[in-house]
Amino acid sequence: MKSIGKFLAATSLAGSLLAASSAFSAETIKIGVAGPMTGANATFGEQVWTGASAYVNEVNAAGGIDGKQIELVKGDDACEPKQAVAVANRFVDQDKVKAVVGHFCSSSTIPASEIYADAGILTVTPSSTNPIVTDRDLDTMFRTCGRDDQQAVVAGGFILDTLKLDKVALIHDKDTYGQGLVDALKKTLAERGIEPVSL
Repeated sequence: MKSIGKFLAATSLAGSLLAASSAFSAETIKIGVAGPMTGANATFGEQVWTGASAYVNEVNAAGGIDGKQIELVKGDDACEPKQAVAVANRFVDQDKVKAVVGHFCSSSTIPASEIYADAGILTVTPSSTNPIVTDRDLDTMFRTCGRDDQQAVVAGGFILDTLKLDKVALIHDKDTYGQGLVDALKKTLAERGIEPVSL
């Protein structure tokens, strides 16, 4: 959660600079926190919310930003792309957030980030690993975690160099994250002359 704290600190600094130009006319500075607050991945969403809340509580206790308190706005996308788009539109149109921490799943982050980019809203995902998340030249989209292709290089090296295996089977749960990681790992292994025995 330190990375999220650093992002929020950077957002706070940006808020201070923009406040002078009356960019924030509201009494609070709203930051959206989006992720799976319900559903199979709800534990992860709540962890992100808890981490962001802890940091914001510290900032607010110290006086906030130029005397204004940060207000977190929760968005539940349940790791569903359509729901993520609905959350993003609500953050932009209704809640008027100035930045977003999220989303959690790449399948949600990718479509939602297009909406944030169009609105000029700074966004950071603490967990979306699909390379597409940051390969679209969106000036407002950042991540604080490794990409699938980076993880695949590390995993491939461990399988081949540490475990010294020459027969590998790759399985996954057929969600977006599992598929992306398996595809990247398959490519990494192929570059080393290993073809997985099953997928």
